[in-house]
Amino acid sequence: MTPARLALAAVLLPGLAACNRAAPEAPSVGPLPARVTPSAAAQRLLDELPAAYHQADLENGRLHFNLCRACHTVTPGGPNMTGPNLYGVFGRKVAIKAGYGYSAALSAKDWRWDAEHLNGWLQSPRTYVPGTKMSFYGIPDDEDRRDLIAYLKVASSGGPM
Repeated sequence: MTPARLALAAVLLPGLAACNRAAPEAPSVGPLPARVTPSAAAQRLLDELPAAYHQADLENGRLHFNLCRACHTVTPGGPNMTGPNLYGVFGRKVAIKAGYGYSAALSAKDWRWDAEHLNGWLQSPRTYVPGTKMSFYGIPDDEDRRDLIAYLKVASSGGPM
């Protein structure tokens, strides 16, 4: 297995197990693609975020969203799973997605999801909101979090990549 594949497997596989699902064998992902230029619509959505996100790598963000897919959907009207559906998450008040039972710790917060809150949350949910029931360990790499947040902005807004 190439070093790039090993690195990607090391990132993706622990997150799948974090949702109490068995981690599959290492995926065969092939060579990592070069950074893809976002569509004009996707770039307009990225431009709504702070400047650090304007040049994010959406393909890297999509790959890292695979860590989230075991517990979350991001489609309009998609179901809540182990975690809530994330469609329309930007600008939404924390812990109000209908039909999902949030922890008391998260329900006590009073903010709207934006890039800053998502960055802190995705770095380490249990540190950012002690007492949360989210078992995900977090994404320590700043660039990977940036790319994931940018991808989530576009995907959760219905924008084309």
